[in-house]
Amino acid sequence: MADASATPAEPSPLRRQPRQARSQERVRRILAAAEELFVSGGVGSTTTNAIAAKAGVPIGSLYQFFPDKGAILRRLAQGYGEQLHEALAAFAGGEGAALPLEAYITGTVALTDRFFRDHPGYPAIFMDVQATTAELLAIEEEADARLIADWSGTLLERAAAEGATLSAEDGRLIAYVLVKTIGNLLWLAATQEPPLGTQLVREASELAIAYLRRRLAAA
Repeated sequence: MADASATPAEPSPLRRQPRQARSQERVRRILAAAEELFVSGGVGSTTTNAIAAKAGVPIGSLYQFFPDKGAILRRLAQGYGEQLHEALAAFAGGEGAALPLEAYITGTVALTDRFFRDHPGYPAIFMDVQATTAELLAIEEEADARLIADWSGTLLERAAAEGATLSAEDGRLIAYVLVKTIGNLLWLAATQEPPLGTQLVREASELAIAYLRRRLAAA
């Protein structure tokens, strides 16, 4: 996998870093409550007062850590991106390393879909406000850039193992197409009930495999 440290980290949106265990637990509860409310009622209709009440903390305590709802959104978005990156990197460096290409792609798509479903706030936040919130769009672009860098490195290694030669430019282009198209399709799948959601995940895997096979055959 490519070195993820090549992508600079965004500064934390927290107003004050929680040092003590009690403060860390309050931040965790605030974020968990916000995620639940964003999913159930939408981002636009959720207030900081509602988040504080749901988390069981005074509104003053919420403002000690987050100056506004936007800061909570940014912290959740950054956390989702970091967790997904770590999960994909662990798969690529663990059980995925020994898998043939098609099984590796299928496993990666399944892992991403499972992450979106286990963290419904991720698609809820971005599909609700991303297009109108420049800062959230920038956070997601940074997360995508990290995934594209990782995938580019993986694709070059996989191509070489199959006797194909990809240039670094081709590897990055293919990775860009996969991250953008498959990622958006999986976000859509995460918002659909079965059987459509399940069908979309399967289609995403087949689309990625067919595209990769065509590009590798031409290399």
